[in-house]
Amino acid sequence: MISLLSKLFARSEPILSDASARDAAAIAVLHGKSFQRGWSEDEVESLLVERNVIGHRALAGKKFAGFILSRLAADEAEILSVAVDRAWQGRGLGRRLLMLHLGRLAGFGTQTVFLEVGETNDPAAKLYLRAGFREVSRRPNYYGNATALILRRDLASPVDLGRSRSI
Repeated sequence: MISLLSKLFARSEPILSDASARDAAAIAVLHGKSFQRGWSEDEVESLLVERNVIGHRALAGKKFAGFILSRLAADEAEILSVAVDRAWQGRGLGRRLLMLHLGRLAGFGTQTVFLEVGETNDPAAKLYLRAGFREVSRRPNYYGNATALILRRDLASPVDLGRSRSI
């Protein structure tokens, strides 16, 4: 009986896939829970319909567990936002989303990826640094009183991404 109950309540690993404009509402809700200034559904949808914006999502059953969005420009990309539902934090989902996303960016010919992260956001900063990003600049008081770290990662071919440092 215990085995049956544990199977019923066990969480399956989230499935990662491309995000689309149909995901705008779910992304907006998770973004709002994750950041001081959340994006509206309209803001998210307007990003997702741009040809130069790509996104990935994580679904655990029917529950939205995370997302990542980037904007491409020539051979560069900027990660606009990453969020993982609190229930899935600390379980490697952010890393999985990031590595899938970096592979897709490399496949599009992206050479360099940039992002901004709050200096006090230790879990996110650790994730990015372990994934090969390096600090290239700072923006004091960018997030209210917190400094934004500007991080950069140069991408190799998609094959080489699979060989990146263990994270």
